[in-house]
Amino acid sequence: MKVLIVKNIPVEGPGTIEEYLRSLGAEYRIAEFSRGEILREAGEYTHLVVMGGPMAVYEMDRYAYLGDEASLIEDFVKKGRPVLGVCLGAQMVAHVLGARVYPGDTKEIGWYMVDLTPEGLSDPAIKALEVDGTGRAEVFQWHGDTFDLPDGAVRLASSPPFPNQAFSYNGNVYALQFHIEVTPAIIEEWFRDDASSSGMVRHTEDIFEGYSERARGFYRRFFS
Repeated sequence: MKVLIVKNIPVEGPGTIEEYLRSLGAEYRIAEFSRGEILREAGEYTHLVVMGGPMAVYEMDRYAYLGDEASLIEDFVKKGRPVLGVCLGAQMVAHVLGARVYPGDTKEIGWYMVDLTPEGLSDPAIKALEVDGTGRAEVFQWHGDTFDLPDGAVRLASSPPFPNQAFSYNGNVYALQFHIEVTPAIIEEWFRDDASSSGMVRHTEDIFEGYSERARGFYRRFFS
């Protein structure tokens, strides 16, 4: 296994994804696309992980590297290699698969519950995110954009304001609108200039042990 992790902005890193890969002793590379570390083909990499960022899929004229990123995702998909897109990464996957990406009617910032669909509960990777048999997952969100479900994709998680919270494609491509990778340190960094965020940081600390264990359950299945 050799994993390529794409960062769209320096502060949105792989968090617990990187911790999991380190625990395996797995080989991986983090490519900082916003700093010019561009790849357009899968090459020798077996898995692709695309992280989030504040930019939008429809802003490729402002962020030219998103076009390179789309080519990279497309190459992995065409070669049948696993892809995981997180937040902006999920929107990029949807775009590559031909779906529309656009602003939603609201924004989600903070901890939210999402409903796992019957297909999600049947998917071992997504099922691992379920909280105590509730059919739901508690996840961290920071987004205003959303996407249509691509043709051939399977909806795995949903919520009233954003019906497409997660999907899979071809059994090895996953798009998660939410952040599976966050740690208390990441949340604290993202909101360090927000005096009202102390409760959010405390909640992250309170639930982190269970949250990170569920995330590891997802990683075990995705990276296998």
